[in-house]
Amino acid sequence: MELILIRHGLPERSEETRDPPLAAAGRDQARRVAARLARERIDVVASSTMLRAVQTAEPYAALSGRALRTDPGIVEFDRGAGSYVPMEVLKHENYEAWTRFVARGRGDDIDDFQKTVVAALEAIVGENAGRRVAVFCHGGVINVWTAHVLGMAPRLFFEPYYASLHRYLCAGTGERNLVSLNDTAHLQDC
Repeated sequence: MELILIRHGLPERSEETRDPPLAAAGRDQARRVAARLARERIDVVASSTMLRAVQTAEPYAALSGRALRTDPGIVEFDRGAGSYVPMEVLKHENYEAWTRFVARGRGDDIDDFQKTVVAALEAIVGENAGRRVAVFCHGGVINVWTAHVLGMAPRLFFEPYYASLHRYLCAGTGERNLVSLNDTAHLQDC
């Protein structure tokens, strides 16, 4: 089966919630992802339960007529935080806070996070043999799943772009292969 992980579009910055809606640019990115995926046969559409992932998935679900399934096992690493600052903004405005955030992705909590994500994605893989599944999720989810597929220690080791596609082939015998990371061809003229 082919597993396609899609990072959510750009969300609004929020001091009040860790789960803000998409910004205008993020809504445009979601429409572009929908148009890109519409050229493929997608059998199942899943999403994190977080608003920014659901709002990124909705245009494709509507366009394809596929039901949108949500899964709490693929929510973001820092889901318990009280605010949301896009990572590139945090890195630019407060490099020390960004460094602390990334460092959190190297401790015991990242191990537990990876176990949760891998269990959720392996369940999706197991339920969808021979199918192509699009999963709208988060940068942390993509990082720890990719680390799992590559046999690396769980960590936040690369920056998935907003609304980027990441493809994996998952065999019923347990093999997991990385096909591509950070595909943004559908966003090139943004």
